[in-house]
Formats: sequence, C-alpha cells, structure tokens
Amino acid sequence: MQVVVWDLPLRLFHWLLALCVTGALVTVSLGGNWMVWHERFGLAVLGLLTFRLVWGLVGGTYARFSNFFPTPSRVSCYLRGQWYELGHNPLGAFSVFAMLALFSFQALTGLITNDDVAFYGPLTRLVSSEVGALVSGWHRSTEELIYVVIGLHILAIVIYRLRGKKLVGAMLHGRKESEQALKPDPHSGGALALSIALIIAIGMVWLAWGSWIPAPPPAPAVPAW
Repeated sequence: MQVVVWDLPLRLFHWLLALCVTGALVTVSLGGNWMVWHERFGLAVLGLLTFRLVWGLVGGTYARFSNFFPTPSRVSCYLRGQWYELGHNPLGAFSVFAMLALFSFQALTGLITNDDVAFYGPLTRLVSSEVGALVSGWHRSTEELIYVVIGLHILAIVIYRLRGKKLVGAMLHGRKESEQALKPDPHSGGALALSIALIIAIGMVWLAWGSWIPAPPPAPAVPAW
C-alpha cells in the first residue's frame, strides 16, 4: 500500500532549496551585477535551512530528526539488511545532515563575505576586515565541495532508480510503498508548528538582511584648498 511519508512543507522545502542553491551557484559564476541575486539566493537558502531545522524538531513524524538520526543501532540494522523504516535510511540520513551542515556553513559565511571590489555581505560591517577576509576565503574554497555533494546526491538518486526506487517521485507526491505497519500515530506538524517554523525562518532572514544595522557615519568633508 502507499502511505504519505514526506509532508507538503518538507517537499516544498526540498524543491525550493534545490532552486535557490542552483540560483546561487549560477549567479556567483556569472559575477558582476548578478552578485545582487547571489546574495538574495543566499538569504533565501538561509531562511529555508532555518525552517528545516525548526521543522526537524516540531514537524511531521518523518520530518523530525529524531526519526532518522543515524544512531549506531540504526546503522547496524541497515548494514545487516534489516532496515524496514519508511523514512530516511541511515545512509540517506548522513547525506541529509551533511548537506544541511554544508549549506548552512556557506549561507552563514556568505553574510560577512566580500570581494574587496564591489560585493559585501549584508553583515560585513559587524566584523573587522581581517575576519571578513578570512571568512571570505572559507566561503570561496568550500564552493567546490558543494558541487561534490550535489553530484553524490544525484548519483545516489540514479542508483536507487536503477534499483527500482523512485526517490524523485516520492519527493513530489510524498507517498511511498510500504508492506510494514506504520509507526504509532504518524502525524503532520500541524498549523501551529508550521506557523512557528515560518516565523522563525522569516525572522532569521530579517536579521541576516542587516537592515537593522545603523548606517556608518558620513566621511568628514575634505577642505577645498
């Protein structure tokens, strides 16, 4: 039988994150005036990741981190071929946490990154030039790792598809085939949990935007003589 495993908020998060990460990678490659959009995509990624972190605590049964965190016992069951849960298997869980950590690192470091020419992250004024230069180096050097992680993710999807498991379809409609009994009382996150996650995510984007930072004082006038 088919059961709904991935709730709508989680599916929307997945595809919006894919869109925003792609947009950030494309715009940073184009450079120039496109860096404005790179910053916007980065802020959107940060908001989405914040939502996912909260949803992983208060969301639906299969969206919660506690449901699929790769504990030693779960990894052992998976390696012995005794894994029958509907959510992420331990290997998929490692992938999820790795991508969340990497994208979070990039989004956060991007807030104080600059290129010493025309682009300055929205929170650059909060740190010294030395810290900004150091973090900018981290932000740029980690970009290649993003391509590696995305490539491995796509490869895993292809391998699972060859084995008859349609991961892309499941993340579109949210349903998976199951012959096992469901966990007791699987549930969606509910309107209150969704509202909390959205409010916190929007608040994070507002903080990261930096509009609350006082403008620097104007430079002193230079005498005409």
